Amino acid sequence: MPLLLLLLGLLSTTFAAEPTVHVVLWFDTEDYITPEDDDACLRLARDLKARGVTATFKVVGGKARVLEQRKRFDVIQALMGHDIAYHSDNHSIPPTPAVYLKPLSMAEGATEFLLREGPGARDVMRIFGVKMLSTYGQPGSSWGPQSHAALRQLGIPSYVDEGQHVGLNNQPFWYGGLFWVFNLGPNAIRADINDPSKLDATFAKAAQRVTELQKAGGGVLHFWYHPNEFVTTEFWDGVNFSRGANPARANWKPAKLRTKESSEQTYRILNSYVERLQKIPGVRFTSVRELISFYQPSTPATLTPERARALLAKGINWHQQWSAAELVAAALGVPGEVASPAARHESTLKSTEITRAELDAALAQARRFIRETRRLPGMVWVASETLSIGDLAATMAQAPEGAASVEVRRAALQFEQHVATDACRNFNWVIHPEGFCAPELYDLGRLEAWTIKPAALRVAGVRQSR
Repeated sequence: MPLLLLLLGLLSTTFAAEPTVHVVLWFDTEDYITPEDDDACLRLARDLKARGVTATFKVVGGKARVLEQRKRFDVIQALMGHDIAYHSDNHSIPPTPAVYLKPLSMAEGATEFLLREGPGARDVMRIFGVKMLSTYGQPGSSWGPQSHAALRQLGIPSYVDEGQHVGLNNQPFWYGGLFWVFNLGPNAIRADINDPSKLDATFAKAAQRVTELQKAGGGVLHFWYHPNEFVTTEFWDGVNFSRGANPARANWKPAKLRTKESSEQTYRILNSYVERLQKIPGVRFTSVRELISFYQPSTPATLTPERARALLAKGINWHQQWSAAELVAAALGVPGEVASPAARHESTLKSTEITRAELDAALAQARRFIRETRRLPGMVWVASETLSIGDLAATMAQAPEGAASVEVRRAALQFEQHVATDACRNFNWVIHPEGFCAPELYDLGRLEAWTIKPAALRVAGVRQSR
């Protein structure tokens, strides 16, 4: 009997019933100027693998090429044991993404991003021998929504970083057809690798967030570093490219190095933090590549036009598992994934009423456009005036059946609240030109928010071996 009780006890600890909290650790792997960064990459990859952790290394194209040129195949091999992702082609050489995307439309920006960043993505895939890069994250705060379409063309399925540009409930979400882990707020908890006295408090905070996420049925907590942080006292790009500087390659300077003692302390703090998190019941270190598989796919379940209109009548917003764009498409009888409008249009229609025949003709225009392009139109025509897609959706959702005339409704696009408005502070990165602001990118980001919706875990409580 004692042996049986012991076995039952072991089984109860082997299969933890707590909802799983996925902890994602990622590294912006970018310093291609300071040679000691290569050794930091190697050390981090080996230390984490020894602890059973697969991290996500977001590699800059320039960094991958330098590793190949320096014949650091030991580093390449070690990183290949982890999840390989992408972090732009050159990171900080001007113009950076937000700077070159700022004046461009959605379509123009997607083409420009693909031309500038595509070669680096292909170099990373070639050098690391992977067929798909699991994710992308922008350099610094250099974000722009035009990247979404380009990333999809490159076969990159997700966007992982931390910033204030866009976010939804401090958990993963879908946006622009990509799986996003971004703006996790209180669920983004980094240990200070420069101060061991702060580790206990940081771990306590992380443990509390795990508890809160488990109460909600599971979720994601993430943290990140740069390999260069473990070997240098300053950032390589700030030394060379601050405020839009663009020195000749011959004049590039490596960053100042830490002492050996200081460097060893940073590794000890990170390893200790990882080991403590691993001991929390229900915590699972998960790479971005693997994390995507734990979430339901973006393709929504079909719903009737009547139900879609009923949901839109509650507000022009995402509802349940559908984005506002998907709800509009379903309400028009063409359900499925659909992209945001390519441009914003305001209604020119002055009348407060239109006939049912005019509404039906406008709906037919939108239906045909979506069927042909899988994108929402920016507007439709009512005689020689226009109705924005938002006003059309609001009018359609509230239109009574059988009425000869229909009240024209003006839409409040509630989903736009998920995109930030401070386009100066949020782009204040040391590499951007002094005073750089990009409200144009937020205008496009709000337009793209027709596609935003929460991501849902496939199974809230995943039993896992410990």
